Amino acid sequence: MTDSAANNPNPVLTFEGNRYDLNTLPDELKELVRGMQVADAQLRMHEDTLKVLAVGRQSLAMQLNEKLKTVTPLPEGQG
Repeated sequence: MTDSAANNPNPVLTFEGNRYDLNTLPDELKELVRGMQVADAQLRMHEDTLKVLAVGRQSLAMQLNEKLKTVTPLPEGQG
């Protein structure tokens, strides 16, 4: 779903291969479009959060790996 409402006096909604004049849509549909835009923004935000968490986890794993080099592991088959 895309729309060019940001800086365009004649915004167009493109949805599933079709284009619609956003100004002529009923208010109910405009609300649905706004809801989709909010959902898209939230998804992007959470995807970015997941990326940050993944990088942080990778850093922690590298630190753990480095620190464990000074610790003798248990023999195979124990624990």
